[in-house]
Amino acid sequence: MSTPPTMNIIGCGKLGMTLGRLWTTHQVFAIQAIMNRSQASTEKAIAFMQAGVAASDIRNMPPADAWLIATPDDDIASSCDALAASGKLKQGDIVFHCSGALPSSILAAATRAGAAISSVHPIRSFADPAQVAASFGGTFCGIEGDAEALNVLQAAFGAIGARTIPIDANFKTLYHAAAVFASNYLVTVLDVAVQAYVKAGIPEEAALQLMEPLVRGTVDNVFRLGTTKALTGPIARGDIATAVKQYRAVNTWDERHGVLYKQLGKLTSDIAARRRQKT
Repeated sequence: MSTPPTMNIIGCGKLGMTLGRLWTTHQVFAIQAIMNRSQASTEKAIAFMQAGVAASDIRNMPPADAWLIATPDDDIASSCDALAASGKLKQGDIVFHCSGALPSSILAAATRAGAAISSVHPIRSFADPAQVAASFGGTFCGIEGDAEALNVLQAAFGAIGARTIPIDANFKTLYHAAAVFASNYLVTVLDVAVQAYVKAGIPEEAALQLMEPLVRGTVDNVFRLGTTKALTGPIARGDIATAVKQYRAVNTWDERHGVLYKQLGKLTSDIAARRRQKT
């Protein structure tokens, strides 16, 4: 068997240790040096991955074929600058990060040092590394960057079961905002619904129970049929009088929620119009 390429990890938190463990298990990369802010977190990562040795400074890390910078977003550029300044990079090395919000161009210092750069963003939570490592197969990863880096990283992520999908680096922030709409803001809209039910005299626990089949059914329909066909309700039926009456009631109760209802109503009307065009 050929020897797997080597990798160093700068900022080996939950994401870094999960990927490191998977790559070690599948013999995709040979994990070498790990550098975290604290010795305790470094030792925790090494124990979880069952690979790697601790490094206190980038200058103490050995050369490697690939470098993962998995620090918090605010530290990625400075970490890359320090790596480039260390003289550790050589022509053909790969430097990449896994941020969903930042483009690969944040690693420009590595480009100037001769490395190929990329961003690979796994679209999932890494709150429980052991659970994620056990269920990583099928995880989508948004990828962009230099072709030389992507050729290697697509194969590396594919070897651990990921499904890579190219994205436009010019719209990386919009790409990340999409996840906020799909997850965080969904929670926000459902919270407003709970508050409205409570205002109507229904206890919060009961409101959640009666919402559950409606929400689950809607989400299932979105992924089964697509957003346009999944749309139901007064606007989808063309019952604008009911929608206006609801807006007025919501606005009287809470003007902030009234503004939200009105804006969502306009966007929902656009979906309904697309639906009519397709029928």
